[in-house]
Amino acid sequence: MNAAPRQSIACILFFLIGLVFDTSLAAQESRDVSSDAAPDVSYTLRTAIVDDHWAFVGESGAIKGQVNPDLNAPEGAIVQIELINGDGAIHDIVVSEFNVDSERIGTQGATTTIVFKADHSGTFEYHCSLPGHKSMGMTGRFIVDPKQEERERKETEQKGAKQEGPGGDTATISQSPTAVGRPVGTRAPRHVTLNLEASEATGHLADDSSYTYWTFNRKVPGPFLRVRVGDTVTVNLTNDASSHHIHSIDLHAATGPGGGGKVTQVAPGQSRRFTFKPLKPGLYVYHCATPMVAQHIANGMYGMILVEPEGGLTPVDREFYVMQGEIYTREPHGSSGLQAFSLDKLLAERPDYFTFNGAVGALTGIHKMEARVGETVRIFFGVGGPNKTSSFHIIGETFDKVYNLGSLTSPPLTDVQTISVPPGSTAMVEFKVDYPGKYTLVDHALARVEKGLVGFLTVHGDSNSDIFQAPRAPEH
Repeated sequence: MNAAPRQSIACILFFLIGLVFDTSLAAQESRDVSSDAAPDVSYTLRTAIVDDHWAFVGESGAIKGQVNPDLNAPEGAIVQIELINGDGAIHDIVVSEFNVDSERIGTQGATTTIVFKADHSGTFEYHCSLPGHKSMGMTGRFIVDPKQEERERKETEQKGAKQEGPGGDTATISQSPTAVGRPVGTRAPRHVTLNLEASEATGHLADDSSYTYWTFNRKVPGPFLRVRVGDTVTVNLTNDASSHHIHSIDLHAATGPGGGGKVTQVAPGQSRRFTFKPLKPGLYVYHCATPMVAQHIANGMYGMILVEPEGGLTPVDREFYVMQGEIYTREPHGSSGLQAFSLDKLLAERPDYFTFNGAVGALTGIHKMEARVGETVRIFFGVGGPNKTSSFHIIGETFDKVYNLGSLTSPPLTDVQTISVPPGSTAMVEFKVDYPGKYTLVDHALARVEKGLVGFLTVHGDSNSDIFQAPRAPEH
């Protein structure tokens, strides 16, 4: 063997020995927790290629399927993070603020684990330290919650804060039922741009409770989108920089990969766009399509898009936008303060709250639905879900026409008392109001009224004794 190869081999060996020495020394200096210590919090991540980018993907538990998920731990906890190599490239995982880094793994199926103490609170970063991997998407948030005393102090401050809306220290996120946009009328097809923002905000849930919603345009449901068949529609989706999660949008009216969900997986502070042509008229649901999809929907990321037929819909006097949703909380129904999301209840399909337009009381006190005797009312009704079918009914009224499952080209059903609308679907109902009074919107699975699912349509005008009359209560 000549001198040049010997020298090259020696350099390689020296580099590898130095790398191993540096890694083991760093690990020895940085970790004051034995790898055998019993962890208080454990996470498992898998490396993967997602939308042509490297990423960490939750492997199990509450983060399963989430891309670069938030990893949470209380201050002082022993944290264990296991990394599984899922793509065969060389990777590691580093949490720089706690001076921990794993060994590098380059074989598909190989694993490595870091164990450390989360000894101070705040929001930190975990990432892959291989050159270019972080910029290619391998980064997420490690959030250390403050100790119990600090948390209780903050909760006390929240409860004592001045209330802006009913029952909460934050403004309402519930969508107005009158926010239905402008009918397309008889116009020709044209280019329409829809600007949407995904954001996460704490808002009023019930009497004295609040919830951290995930929203489109800071409302639940998201905005009512209105186009016509044959339009060219460009969707611009921005994820607010303060968000903690990736978000996206799947429009059931869009023909293409994932209804747009495949191309709009948007990290916080970023934007994506796509263009589609609505081919069929109808009333459609849209929702976030980022795993776990059911969690994003349950937290409020759903809405409706109306694709009007050529020539538009028949004019009516009043139009309303109503969507039914479910909220799953760790705390029992009726608890006060900020409510936390419960994955276990979501997977068991046991919601603590049912809502019209995002919050308890949204259609009984926060917003008004009003009409006058003799007017024709149209309700665009949809179910965000993600799990429960609605038996939508208005007590004291009959639907003159029902466009079942959102189909506008099928003949409508007539003279219907109650309609069944599954999650991810819609119906359009029309009826003339003939008598004044307060009409109650319900799901006829009536136990859900006790969990918040009720609304009012108030009809003003003169009564007609030919339609309804009742003797006065006897005077005492």
